[in-house]
Amino acid sequence: MRRITILSLIIPFMVLGPQIALRATEFHVATQGNDASRGTKSAPFRTIQKAADLAQPGDVITVHEGVYRERINPPRGGTSEQKRIVYQAARGEKVEIKGSEVIKNWVRVQDTVWKVTLPNVTFGNFNPYTDLIHGDWFEPKGRPHHTGAVYLNGHWLIEAVKLDEVLATAGTKPSWLSQVGERYQAQLWFAEVDASNTTIWAQFKGVNPNEQQVEINVRQTVFYPDQPGRNYITVRGFTMQHAATPWAPPTAEQVGLIGTHWSKGWVIEGNVVSYSICTGIALGKHGDAYDNTSANSAEGYVKTIERAFQKGWNRETIGHHIVRNNTISHCEQAGVVGSLGAAFCTVTGNTIHDIHMRQLFTGAEMAGIKFHAAIDSVIRDNHIYRTCLGLWLDWMAQGTRVSANLFHDNGRDLFVEVNHGPFIVDNNLFLSAASLLDVSEGGAYVHNLFNGNIVSAPEPNRETPYHPAHTTAVAGLTNVKGGDCRFYNNIFVGRGGGSAKGSEGYGLSMYDKREYPLQAGGNVYYNGAVPYAKEASNAKSLAADPQLKLVEEGNKITLRFNPGPELKLARTRVANTALLGKAKVSGLPYENADGSPLKIDTDYLGKKRNRTSPAAGPFENPGTNPIPVNRL
Repeated sequence: MRRITILSLIIPFMVLGPQIALRATEFHVATQGNDASRGTKSAPFRTIQKAADLAQPGDVITVHEGVYRERINPPRGGTSEQKRIVYQAARGEKVEIKGSEVIKNWVRVQDTVWKVTLPNVTFGNFNPYTDLIHGDWFEPKGRPHHTGAVYLNGHWLIEAVKLDEVLATAGTKPSWLSQVGERYQAQLWFAEVDASNTTIWAQFKGVNPNEQQVEINVRQTVFYPDQPGRNYITVRGFTMQHAATPWAPPTAEQVGLIGTHWSKGWVIEGNVVSYSICTGIALGKHGDAYDNTSANSAEGYVKTIERAFQKGWNRETIGHHIVRNNTISHCEQAGVVGSLGAAFCTVTGNTIHDIHMRQLFTGAEMAGIKFHAAIDSVIRDNHIYRTCLGLWLDWMAQGTRVSANLFHDNGRDLFVEVNHGPFIVDNNLFLSAASLLDVSEGGAYVHNLFNGNIVSAPEPNRETPYHPAHTTAVAGLTNVKGGDCRFYNNIFVGRGGGSAKGSEGYGLSMYDKREYPLQAGGNVYYNGAVPYAKEASNAKSLAADPQLKLVEEGNKITLRFNPGPELKLARTRVANTALLGKAKVSGLPYENADGSPLKIDTDYLGKKRNRTSPAAGPFENPGTNPIPVNRL
C-alpha cells in the first residue's frame, strides 16, 4: 500500500497554484444574455460594459453577434504586452457597437418632412443636440454645427442652419449646400431643445421613417476610457459607428469614436469604424484646464508640449499603439488623429476613405491620418482615398517612416508641416492631382511615384521643436528654411509643362530657390516634370508619358503603367543610412526606430530590390501590366 503523506498532498497544489493564478478568464457577451449571469459562454452577460467592469489583466472579452448600443468605458487596462485585456468579436460573427439609438414615432409635418419629440432624459447627461462643435483651429463657415446626427438606413443626413430650410418647398436648397459635392449631399434635419424636450425635424424623401431604420446620436463616443493610463488594451473585429465626437485639435483632449486617451500599448485591429462627427480613431492628447486656449498659435502649442511632459509624455509611458487592418470612413475631421500620443506607433494595413468630404465646416486638423509628433512612428501599407488630405504630419515628425502606401483621389496626398527631420517617405504611390505639400526640411523621399504637383515653401514665422534621437525630449526650436531633403530613385510625372511656377510644379525645380540644398539622384522625370537644377546623375526631363491609370474592379485595384526604356537609364543607388547622411537641423542620421542602420531594399510589393542598381520608382521588375496595388 502506497504511503500518503501531507507533503505529497501539498506539492501538487504548489505546482499547479501559479498556473491556476495565471489562467485568463474569458467573459462572453450576447444580446440574449443577462448582466446577472456568470458571463460564461452558456450564461453570457448582456452588455460589454458589464464584462469590462470585471475584466482583469490577461482576461478576454468575447462578444457575440448582434447590435450593442452602449459606450464602453474600460475601467482598467492590462499590465504588459503579455497581460493585456482583449475585447474581441467572436470569430465569424458580426458585432456592431453603436453610439446611436433607433427612433420611431415620427409624425409627418408636411410633404417629406417629419418630426419627433423626445424627453431630454433620453440623452442622460450628454445631449449632442445642444453640444456645439468648437475649439482651436476650427472654422464653422458662419454656421453652427452640433455633434448630433440623424441617420437613415445607416447614412447621415445634413444639419440645417434653421428650421425653415428643412420646411422649404421640395427642390429648394439653402445656398450653403452648394459647397457640398453632389456625392455627399443628403436630406436635411434640424433640432430644437427646450427645458424638457428635444424636437427633431427631418426630411425623409419617398419613405416613411417609421418603416425604415432611423437612428440618432446619443453618445459622445463608443469605446473610450474616461481616464488616461488605461494601457495594453486590444480591440478587435468590431463594427463601430455613430458617435457625437467633439473637435479634436492638438491642444485639447482628443476624443474619437474609439480612443486610447493618453495611454500606452493599445492594439486596434480588424475593425470597421465609421460615421463619427469628428474623428474615428484617436491616439492623442490628454485633457487639461488649458484645452482650446492656444489662441491658434504656435506658441500655444509649445506650451501644450511643455504641459505634456508634466503628464508623462515619454517613450516609457505614452504611445506604442498598433492600428492595423481597419476600415475607417465617413469621419468629418480625421480618420485617425493623434497629438503627442501618436509617438512610437504603427499604423498599417488600414483602408481610410471619405474623410472630411462633406466639408460642412473647416479648420486645420482634417485628414485621413493627422498626427502631431509622430516620433519614430511607422505608417505603412495603408490605402487612403477620397479624403480632403491623405496624410498630414504636423510638427515633430522625426524618425517617422511613411512606406508603401496607396494614395489616390485625395485633395492632396501628403502634407509635411514644420518638421526638421530626419523622416523617411519611401515606396509610396502618390496618384492624386496634388502629391506633396512640403513645408518642412530634412525629409528623405526614396522610390516613390509622384503623379501630382509638389509645393515647397519655407515657414519663417513659427519656431517648432526637434529632438535628440528616439525621444520626446526637446533639443531646440527653430523655423523652417526649407530644403535639406533627399530625393533618390523616384518617378515624377508632369503634365507636359515646364519649370515650376513659384513654389509649385511637377518634379523638383521648386526646390531650386530653397535655402538648404537637396541631395538628389537616380530620379526619372516624365511628361515635362523638371529635375532639381543641381541634381547629379544627368537627370533629364523626358517627353514620354507613362500613361498612368488606376483601375478599380470590385475589390481589386491595379495600376496601368508604361515606363518605357527610359526607366532603365536612371543611375540609381541603394538608399541607406550611409547615402542619406544626417539631417541638417537635428544632426541625426536616417535610421530605423530602434537605432539600427536603414536600408531600403524592398519595393512597394515587398519584392527584394537589386543590390547595386535598384529600379527607380516603387516597383522592382513589376512584371506584366496591370500591376496589382491593393492588398486584398
